[in-house]
Amino acid sequence: MHIQPITPEQTHALRHQVLWPDKPLAYVQLPEDADGHHFGVFEGENLVAVISLFVDAQGEARFRKFATHPDFQGQGIGTALLTHVLGEAIRLGAHAIWCDSRQSAADFYRRFGMEPEGEVFYKGPIPYVRMQRRLP
Repeated sequence: MHIQPITPEQTHALRHQVLWPDKPLAYVQLPEDADGHHFGVFEGENLVAVISLFVDAQGEARFRKFATHPDFQGQGIGTALLTHVLGEAIRLGAHAIWCDSRQSAADFYRRFGMEPEGEVFYKGPIPYVRMQRRLP
């Protein structure tokens, strides 16, 4: 397994397959993708997990479209990728980080010191919660 920067376009297929397979591919393409930092986990030549990091001018970081192929979930790949992205956010000068988490994944983010903020909201039928934490 190795983690490396990738292009926004390299994230699209896995984002689509894992997160929103019932939507058109354009649904997982973000207008701000060109401004982000995108990372992928490779097993050999296969891209098995992706995440996109955005840091604003005020030092707030947000990660989006975090997806791990179902065949590779539960193996520590997502943990390694999120740990890498937290380090990148700090390196880029961020003082806080957040994401919109599916409510079913909130416990995963709690392991990284993230806490829910605000009310549960929905994207279609799926409940989400904003998770956030301060960075050193």
